[in-house]
Amino acid sequence: MVKPFDISQADMDDVDDNPEITAESFAQARPFAEVFPELAANMRRGRGPQKAPTKERVTLRIDRDVLEAFRATGDGWQTRLNEALAKAAPAVETATPDPDTTR
Repeated sequence: MVKPFDISQADMDDVDDNPEITAESFAQARPFAEVFPELAANMRRGRGPQKAPTKERVTLRIDRDVLEAFRATGDGWQTRLNEALAKAAPAVETATPDPDTTR
């Protein structure tokens, strides 16, 4: 821990931010949700179900190098992959399938 410049080391040593838990103090402990019910309720609250789902979970096989390239861009890579696919989708709709590459 880096001490603030205006507090001496002796003061830092005197402060006990994390006292030892004894059997007596442990016996007095109460559940978080009992002590802070509103806070606990807010923590459990999630996003909830979508009213009109706009996305669908699928299994998709993608070339390893393509996947690695998107993952390398960091957090949000799935959103960027979805955007790239959405941008390419109009071209796919108008393309004639190549019988040599279509299964």
